[in-house]
Amino acid sequence: METNKPLLFLLFLAVSAVLADEDVFIGVNIGTELSDMPHPTQVVALLKAQQIRHVRLFNADRGMLLALANTGIKVTVSVPNEQILGVGQSNTTAANWVTQNVISHYPATNITTICVGSEVLSALPNAAPILVNALKFVHSALLASNLDRQIKVSTPLASTIILDSFPPSQAFFNHTVKPVLIPLLKFLQSTNSYFMLNVYPYYDYMQSNGVIPLDYALFKPLAANKEAVDSNTLLHYTNVFDAMIDAAYFAMADVNFTNIPVMVTESGWPSMGESNEPDATVDNANTYNSNLIKHVLNKTGTPKHPGIAVSTYIYELYNEDAKAGPLSEKNWGLFSNNGTPVYILRLTESGSLFANNTSNQTYCVAKEGADTKMLQAGLDWACGTGKVNCAPLMQGGPCYDPDNVAAHATYAFDAYYHMMGKAPGTCDFTGVATITTTNPSHGTCLFSSIGKNGTFLNGTAPAMDSTSSSAYPVRYYNTFSTTLMMILGTLGLSLVLL
Repeated sequence: METNKPLLFLLFLAVSAVLADEDVFIGVNIGTELSDMPHPTQVVALLKAQQIRHVRLFNADRGMLLALANTGIKVTVSVPNEQILGVGQSNTTAANWVTQNVISHYPATNITTICVGSEVLSALPNAAPILVNALKFVHSALLASNLDRQIKVSTPLASTIILDSFPPSQAFFNHTVKPVLIPLLKFLQSTNSYFMLNVYPYYDYMQSNGVIPLDYALFKPLAANKEAVDSNTLLHYTNVFDAMIDAAYFAMADVNFTNIPVMVTESGWPSMGESNEPDATVDNANTYNSNLIKHVLNKTGTPKHPGIAVSTYIYELYNEDAKAGPLSEKNWGLFSNNGTPVYILRLTESGSLFANNTSNQTYCVAKEGADTKMLQAGLDWACGTGKVNCAPLMQGGPCYDPDNVAAHATYAFDAYYHMMGKAPGTCDFTGVATITTTNPSHGTCLFSSIGKNGTFLNGTAPAMDSTSSSAYPVRYYNTFSTTLMMILGTLGLSLVLL
């Protein structure tokens, strides 16, 4: 992802006959610059839980490809930038790369696309002269294995290749990249591949010096007089994303290419930033990504090409805390490395994609490694003052096994969380509970049925310093929890469930 993107509106180009979008999709990029990267099997478990069916890898990691095998998830692999020179200068090197990273995994791993580098024209200009050769060599290796129809080859490009992008009808490619871009477009056209672009309205908004309204960048509804109008076509634009895509149509038409579909390989919004990035917030990230997903899957299209949607990969699955650069660079993810959502996407019309699109498929569980006494206190409170029905935890009950505090606390915490309608603050329990998208059901203990109505019967959530009696077996109401509640009551403190 390029961090210094000027005010540009990106590109897309195709005609209706070519851009049949019945297979339009939302995918997710998976970066790996985390201080504690989850194991590939954990990553795949999260993808399955979230109903994510398209992923883009920034490499061709063997462990990840093996974990993705037999899942049906469609995978885009990448030739990293540091390998471009070798692949672009040697047909043999390219063939070996394809054999090792694609053919050895296919078809068990459903590899559909190969990205040759990322933003090479801007990030690695010394490799630009051999970029098209690299694509051709990779494609030739696929052709030799009769996989050229099943697996597309392309290269993601940065938004900086388009100049004068608003109004979209005036957009054109930077002349300095045309010696590479024209052969690239010819290759993409001849192989029926995609013109891949990274689209970041966040950077355009940040660098517009107030010209671009925040609502316009976030897909929020605009009054008719607030819409941007292309003075040449009189087309009205209600969001930056569409304007960027339409700029692509015109830029490509300017060099006489009108039938190459675009795939947006990166787009998103950071959930946290430095003091000079006040709009990098959880709410704005949620708004942008939720609206983007709905916009793409609803096949709204753009003002120039209504109904022709552009498949898009969200940047990105995890926050990359080890990534260099400003704070915002580390906070583009939908999830933290333990699978906890950074925010709950607001999706009500997008089918089963992203199981965390509402709170209906999130769970409250005991934190791994949490202090046993603190878990005990939270368990006692939930089964007592919290008014959770903990009968299933009694000996002979469906959730008795495994008979340990952590497992029983998870049941009680989740029951309370569901009972309270999964309201903010109802999964904390003094810091020993956390929200997850992984269903903790096991054996006969089924969590999905807990609190299915999402309401608290008495209509009021008790504070965790209340002292009503417990409905849970006495052996769990130990002296630590009782003493803790008494101390907090004396101090007049309330454990606010944040």
